[in-house]
Amino acid sequence: MKTVTLPVGYMPLVDAAPLIIAHEMGLGRAEGIELDLIPAPSWSSVRDMLAFGRVDAAHLLSPLPVAMALGLGGVTQPISAVSVLSVNGNVIGVGRALEDRLRAAGYGFDFRDPYTAATALAAVADRPLVFGVPFPFSMHVELLHHWRRATALSGIEMEVRTIPPPLMAQALAQGDVDAFCVGEPWGSASVESQAGALLLPGSAIWAFSPEKVLAVRTEWAETEPHLLGKLMRAVWRAGRWLSAPESRTAAAEILARDTYLDLPSELIDRALSGRLTISGHAEQREVPGFLEFHNGAAGFPWRSQAKWIAERLAARNGLDPKVAAGAAAQVFRSDIYRSHLAGTRADLPGASEKVEGAIRQATPVASQTGGLSLLPDMFFDGHVFDPDRVLRTKN
Repeated sequence: MKTVTLPVGYMPLVDAAPLIIAHEMGLGRAEGIELDLIPAPSWSSVRDMLAFGRVDAAHLLSPLPVAMALGLGGVTQPISAVSVLSVNGNVIGVGRALEDRLRAAGYGFDFRDPYTAATALAAVADRPLVFGVPFPFSMHVELLHHWRRATALSGIEMEVRTIPPPLMAQALAQGDVDAFCVGEPWGSASVESQAGALLLPGSAIWAFSPEKVLAVRTEWAETEPHLLGKLMRAVWRAGRWLSAPESRTAAAEILARDTYLDLPSELIDRALSGRLTISGHAEQREVPGFLEFHNGAAGFPWRSQAKWIAERLAARNGLDPKVAAGAAAQVFRSDIYRSHLAGTRADLPGASEKVEGAIRQATPVASQTGGLSLLPDMFFDGHVFDPDRVLRTKN
């Protein structure tokens, strides 16, 4: 079999694991492709590498291709999110100054209650809070806005500042930001460097949020469907392998290599296991489902999730929500996912949209084999997003 090399862009984060594992374990070669993984220093670099043809595929923030479809951010190359690479995996943290004030006020850093955390943070904020995030169009931003709107933080002025993930700990230590929302392992790196403490996992705000996607240029998806299928199957198998608890030690050691994250494997294992050290006081918290690669149809690109992202972006940027939702639905490609994974053991959902935030416990749903259960996807404030209802009410 002739092997074709595919250049793939990524950021050095734990949730790039499906691409890294697909390469390191030969899952791409088994499909007849070789992944040439190209690290980038920032999300704008990943976006531009993909948009302008430097790479054929990329590990991308889930809201970014939606923003591009809405004409936001200055780069409008049509991009297709053909699968979700990871669900959840973010942390919200604070710098040492805020940590000290919170502790002095009696806050216990329970790492699970967004209301209590917001009330405590609002009480000790003596000036506008500056939050570092990896990119303006990211789930980090969406989680922060959703948290702020529904809590005591709504009365606190907040500035959101873009900081590349590997530089977040430094920005926190130097006082460039007061707090952050970032993907692992860079929150844990802030704890290890004594720059701050972790306040909440992103999953405490939205229990099953699509974090990163496997993105390709739409034109490439149409002209190279066989190559795309090979890539998607390799990545899906990597996600399935990552979901097994017995794989975590090996996965952490692979990701820790200087070629990839260049960090201690123990730091990476925290995200994979959901057992996080949240402060320099060695406080530990366990978060079930902290980061998902496979379970609960984690890889499926639900069009309803794209529409939720579009509604939020439209509201903040003065866009028509109906037009935005229609454009977003063309970005998350459940049709391509079904086409290329039909021959695998992937249990494909019978629907391409769902009501977001309505699943409170593992729930069986119609699927290809009848064995699929979706995992809880609640928003902490009881928010429910029905894409059909929203579109009807805003016509």
